[in-house]
Amino acid sequence: MTKIEIKHLKTLSTLNSTGSLVEAAKQLHLTQSALSHQLKELEGRLDCSLFIRKSRPLRFTVSGLRLLELAEQVLPQIRSAERDLSRLASGDAGRLHMAIECHSCFQWLMPAIDKFRDSWPEVELDFSSGFSFLPLPALKRGNLDLVVTSDPQPIEGITYIPLFSYQPMLALSRHHRLANKTYIEAEDLSQETLITYPVEKERLDIFNQFLMPEGVSPAKIRQADMTLMMLQLVASGRGVAGLPNWALFEYLKKDYVVARRLGKEGLWNTLYAAVREEQKSLPYLEDFIKTAIDCCFAHLKGIKVADAAE
Repeated sequence: MTKIEIKHLKTLSTLNSTGSLVEAAKQLHLTQSALSHQLKELEGRLDCSLFIRKSRPLRFTVSGLRLLELAEQVLPQIRSAERDLSRLASGDAGRLHMAIECHSCFQWLMPAIDKFRDSWPEVELDFSSGFSFLPLPALKRGNLDLVVTSDPQPIEGITYIPLFSYQPMLALSRHHRLANKTYIEAEDLSQETLITYPVEKERLDIFNQFLMPEGVSPAKIRQADMTLMMLQLVASGRGVAGLPNWALFEYLKKDYVVARRLGKEGLWNTLYAAVREEQKSLPYLEDFIKTAIDCCFAHLKGIKVADAAE
């Protein structure tokens, strides 16, 4: 009997990318108990430990790292073979026109597009910002094939596939009066200039999840096209900005700004890939979404596996 199976390599690769048994189990659609049993069975087959118990984040042993090395070699080859077989079964031509509702999404979207182009060269690929028009109605009409959004709308014929969950945060100057607080209350922003992307406020997390439910409006709204521009304004004390935790990571690491959670318990939201129901099983569309999810967890900090959309 072969001691190492493909499912074991997928499990170890997922454990490595998520850093925890809980998140890995969710991404693999297993119970935590089933995942633990699979790992114990594998360790029994190999007669060695693969990771250090009770370590946070998860740490692999030398044996575990060797299996990870194998997974990095084998799993991409399997994915490549699956793509080739999909082409043989259904053809490799198609169109994938997409729109995104977040400038900071380019951080993970561009690597995903590069990988996808290598695998599906015959698919016509194009994308645009969703700021200058309403992308979901355009998806419904067939003008687009995929929309990346954190604001799913109940539109007949449109289905939403979760990419990952993230925490909206408030970015502040290190010298801001609110920087000493451990969390931000909605009323705190009634005296502030809020810097946002150029989009309707109803489509922004900080408004629809935080300010509007409390009936609070900022003193002033200032718009900026790019995340870097927004954070330059924040750092110079000309306003505050609501941004996803993963978009802030590099700036926080450099001590450029500080970030505080919104509300005592903090907020979480999910980013989705919206597609038309009749197209969701297209091989190249399925592969792009899988590639996008892989790139998200490879490039972003602070995200977690999203629950399935209702």
